[in-house]
Amino acid sequence: MSFRLAAYAVCLDARRVLLVRHVPPVGEPLWTLPGGGVEPAEDPFNTVTRELGEETGYQGIAERLLGVDSRVISAADAYAGVEHQNVGIFYQVRVTGGRLRPEPNGDTAEPVWTPLGDVTRLRRSGLVDVGLALARSLPANGHTACVPVGGLIQH
Repeated sequence: MSFRLAAYAVCLDARRVLLVRHVPPVGEPLWTLPGGGVEPAEDPFNTVTRELGEETGYQGIAERLLGVDSRVISAADAYAGVEHQNVGIFYQVRVTGGRLRPEPNGDTAEPVWTPLGDVTRLRRSGLVDVGLALARSLPANGHTACVPVGGLIQH
């Protein structure tokens, strides 16, 4: 089984959410939250703002821990063909500066402020639904009901 610990930014502005287009090595592009893997010895609190900067050009402040999502993806649905566990830490992040731009030489492109009403029509990562559910409900225990997805990043 493979394992990934990642931190994701839920950036909300009025009635919009900041999304980036993920371009996977295999399969079609899809929309997801800015974020990514925690590097060795890195605090996830720092990961989320580092990834926001890398993927969007924005600087931000993590204002609140929204919650943690842990899911196991079957070998049949995982990219690498082996069972995979993803643990995602979701933060509410306020953009404080910078200029919106695509990630140079990365696997995300096209950062866009997306109207919340348009999100359900997008081909998107389940991470988007988890992050928005946590931001809406602000559960005291940091846990949201399972968001069904067909693999880690498919809807």
